[in-house]
Amino acid sequence: MSHASAQVLRRFGAWPAWVLLGLFLIAPLAALVPEALEERGAAVGRVLADPLFRGALLNTLVLGALTGALSTVVGVLVAIELARCTEGVRRWLIAALGLPLAFSGLVIAFGFILAFGRAGFVTQILAALGADPARVGAWIYSVAGLGFAYAYYLVPRVALTLYPVFANLDRRPVEAARTLGATPWRAFVDVVLREVAPSVVSTACLVSALAMGTYGTALALVGTQVNILPLMLLLKIGDSGADFAAAAVISLMLLALCSIVMGAGDVLARQSESRH
Repeated sequence: MSHASAQVLRRFGAWPAWVLLGLFLIAPLAALVPEALEERGAAVGRVLADPLFRGALLNTLVLGALTGALSTVVGVLVAIELARCTEGVRRWLIAALGLPLAFSGLVIAFGFILAFGRAGFVTQILAALGADPARVGAWIYSVAGLGFAYAYYLVPRVALTLYPVFANLDRRPVEAARTLGATPWRAFVDVVLREVAPSVVSTACLVSALAMGTYGTALALVGTQVNILPLMLLLKIGDSGADFAAAAVISLMLLALCSIVMGAGDVLARQSESRH
């Protein structure tokens, strides 16, 4: 690359990213804010007075927390195994982890219905062992079941994000702790976890925000049986009674909620790095 080309890239290389940010974030926000504040903010009052709103907000927060915790714990374990295994096994595992990321939310939802629904094969196996199929089959249509389904494609995201962190981890502090008498678990907690904590925290907040903002899998899996903000937003713009101002308010609230979670993860990660 010539010096002139390098200068051009250095000066204008970020412009495509700024253009995309303007088209897909700033422009939609510029359209949503006036819509949400029309009639002196009456839509905000309607949303806050809606009896479904508090339940939707609480379920969304619980869904994000459960999904983030489950995906992070399992993803960290998978990332550790990826860092420890041989190169040949690692290639196969990474290829397998990439499969859930290629499926759409609709396919994932139907897969979980066929597996864990009221007539799913897992439910039928548990029913043969004495469980109540109606109760077992209803679990997948709850907030916890929805979080379990989300974890199917968020665990690979966590594992593939954190694998380089564990693969490039400096083993010398761990070996020093073991030499000084620390048990393997103590060395892992005091040395490894402190080293990887910023990356783990930021990744956990990222997948929690993704879980709170996703609606495709939720719509196909639970329909209207679980009250969460993305599905409430969908109802506001449905054909039965479109309320675009209220939909704009919920959109901004959901955006703010996801932004707060991701921002909190970034702040916690920076604080952890500074303490370390």
